[in-house]
Amino acid sequence: MVAITRIVATALAATSALALPHGTSHSHSQTRSVTADKRSTTTKKGAAYNDASTVKSLAGGSSNASKISWAYDWNMHSMGILPSDVEFVPMLWGSKMFGEWFNTIQTVLFSGSNYIMGFNEPDLPSQAAMSPSEAAEHYKKYISPFNGKAKLVTPAVSSTEGDDVGLGWMRQFLDQCRDCDMSVLAVHWYGEDAAAFKDFVSRAEDLAAEYNLEETWVTEFALTSDLSAGGGNEQSTEFLGEVLPWLDAEPGVGRYAYFMCADGYLLTGDQLSTSGQAYLT
Repeated sequence: MVAITRIVATALAATSALALPHGTSHSHSQTRSVTADKRSTTTKKGAAYNDASTVKSLAGGSSNASKISWAYDWNMHSMGILPSDVEFVPMLWGSKMFGEWFNTIQTVLFSGSNYIMGFNEPDLPSQAAMSPSEAAEHYKKYISPFNGKAKLVTPAVSSTEGDDVGLGWMRQFLDQCRDCDMSVLAVHWYGEDAAAFKDFVSRAEDLAAEYNLEETWVTEFALTSDLSAGGGNEQSTEFLGEVLPWLDAEPGVGRYAYFMCADGYLLTGDQLSTSGQAYLT
């Protein structure tokens, strides 16, 4: 998330309210309604959610031609059944999930997940809160052993600028995790305009290429104004109309997910909001 204090506060408040990990008290992930080989992989677009039942609104309802190809919920559990052609991507959010990780992730991978996402914004004290060296140590212990069973995604960093946050933090992590067998670099972005978004993502792509990672995922992004606009406005429609074609055309971008699949964001009730309609256009 961006460096300006008020923007950070707004974005973190939204993330804390809606995107905190579910913890370790839940049962193992439920499998999707059909096997993984029937999923659509024609779009980079995904859904970031807390309630699995909301994803069908982005995935085209009961249609088999899904408008999204993947989804995640900041958790190792899917917390419900996703549409049949939507891949669930598990995340090891942070240290509070270490205890049940090894048992749970085996079940999730067996159910058809092809990727594992690393820690959530470890560069920020309010999120996973790890130094690059701590994150590298934990990554090697908990995630790297699954190389070969899934493709591995780096921790997802914020767009805050600085040597020890954002892409600065990521560079330090990559230096200390060169033998971690990662394939994908993950980032988040919150800001004010399309030009700043494209610049940040381009720099993330350059960093991924420098460390021989295959692609970059933007697993959270939004205009800061959209976090309080109750489902979008003209500004967010224009923003998405500009950046989505750009993301789709960028060969270094593998996947992306706008924040987030929930009422007041991409949805109004169980219907698409203004932002939701723009996201799927």
